[in-house]
Amino acid sequence: MLNVENLSVSYSNLQVLWDVSLKVGKGEIVTLIGSNGSGKSTLVSTIMGFVKASSGRITFADMPINGLPTYSIVHYRLNMVPETRKLFGKMTVRENLELGSYLNPGNYDIEYIYSLFPVLKERKDQHAGTLSGGEQQMLAIGRCLMSGPEMIILDEPSLGLSPKYVHNVLETISKLNKEGLTILLVEQNVKRALEISHRAYIIENGRIVLTGPSESIIHDEHVKEVYLGM
Repeated sequence: MLNVENLSVSYSNLQVLWDVSLKVGKGEIVTLIGSNGSGKSTLVSTIMGFVKASSGRITFADMPINGLPTYSIVHYRLNMVPETRKLFGKMTVRENLELGSYLNPGNYDIEYIYSLFPVLKERKDQHAGTLSGGEQQMLAIGRCLMSGPEMIILDEPSLGLSPKYVHNVLETISKLNKEGLTILLVEQNVKRALEISHRAYIIENGRIVLTGPSESIIHDEHVKEVYLGM
């Protein structure tokens, strides 16, 4: 479904990604693991058209998406929940959700979003800026789903959340995948991300250094030492 081939990215004269290749098959959860500054966010931002690649190729559903504006990529049914959520704090929960459907008018199901996150229905008339961090993350995911994507990219969805909300968000991600949604997950909770994903990529200093089935990656000695503290 998503295929990244030999992607390199530079900011001015500073190269931050070197020949990165990554694949996400239809129906998979693939997790991307790396420390701060490893290139994770640059990679997903380049996939979504926020950053221009120096070289390489990106295809989604066999269509080249290099250099396309972000709204065109979303129109092809690939969408992203950014790390910073990017909610409209002075708009209500319902208004934020409805904004997510601007490329999917008349085809969205807001009640489905409320079934995933019942607290959003309870707070539908509340300003998004007054929600807790966990509730805001749920709203960001819900707004993304309102566009009717075939695949989503989640950039650090559990960052800054309480353990209760971390569990709820990651359980929902697993549920969405079981319902057929393809997911690229960038996640700091490495152990849980590996438990719910099919495959994983480890990125260090802008290069993919390890890839394989998640059940194998979780037992890799380097991964255990560096990312799992074992």
